Amino acid sequence: MTSRALILPQLSKQGLIPPLIQSVTPDIKRPKWSVMVPTYNCATYLRKTLESVLEQDPGTDQMQIEVVDDCSTIDDPEAVVREVGKGRVKFFRKSHNAGPVKNFNTCITRSTGHLVHILHGDDYVLPGFYDEISNLTIDYPDCTLYASRYYEVNQDGIVLNVSSRLPTLEESTRSPNAFYYSTQLQFCGVVIKRDFWSIHGGFLTELIHTADCEMWARAVSIGGGVVTNKVLTSYRIFESNHSSRLMQSGNNIRDIQKLHTLFACQYADYDQQLARSIQASLALDQAKLFRMAGDNTASKANYELYKTIIRSMPILTRFRRRMRILKQAFTQ
Repeated sequence: MTSRALILPQLSKQGLIPPLIQSVTPDIKRPKWSVMVPTYNCATYLRKTLESVLEQDPGTDQMQIEVVDDCSTIDDPEAVVREVGKGRVKFFRKSHNAGPVKNFNTCITRSTGHLVHILHGDDYVLPGFYDEISNLTIDYPDCTLYASRYYEVNQDGIVLNVSSRLPTLEESTRSPNAFYYSTQLQFCGVVIKRDFWSIHGGFLTELIHTADCEMWARAVSIGGGVVTNKVLTSYRIFESNHSSRLMQSGNNIRDIQKLHTLFACQYADYDQQLARSIQASLALDQAKLFRMAGDNTASKANYELYKTIIRSMPILTRFRRRMRILKQAFTQ
């Protein structure tokens, strides 16, 4: 078990402290669920998101449903909430755009339920999701994180892929190693107890792409987690200009490096050499992709990052890696 007493000093050494999340005040009547829907310029998909929740709505006494808009500029999510929610769904618009991670923390702060589900405004749940999570809370009452697998779907809702099973998490565990080198869960399938955040803080705003992975690892390591093998949510994949810009500069990999530095401080069984190898492979892959696309500036930026990562590896590791690359080149 990893305690807050251990984690917070290790985070603070990196200049990172999870944002404080206030407890729900005692005078508020708390529902079982808080379904919090962060949005930003995704009203096109919001209808499907809300309809999927409302189809499983157990009533106002049992479920808070609220859309938290990060000051959208090109669409009107409030109009969708009025039309689809018909007064059942609350709407809160922030005064200025603060970015997705800070908006996740706003969602937590505004939640009042015992179980919090942050469901992005372009994702959706499938029939039976909330019943399945409820059953997990009964079978594993001491856990902090409950989750399901997910489909990857495109803009039109066509299934592209399905997430892998996580056998080590199909029974209650406090081992976070499933999250060390990749993000195995998506927000759409994750539910976390509200009281966990009041004690252990919100998402790290210093992380861009990897704040979710850090949170899942933190929640599991401190309070335990369990994942059903059922596929009960849909995670939408589409072209993201923000993600593309981060890839062009290699900053998505630098964000991964920051996360891996945190994990190396926190978890004794974390393999730093494996992490560097993964970072190097990703940088090289991105360099190749941008070169094929004719973006030489982005390709060079990623290749320079690749060389920097390689130089940080032991000489023998570098040699073995070079031999693997040469072998792959000659066998293709």
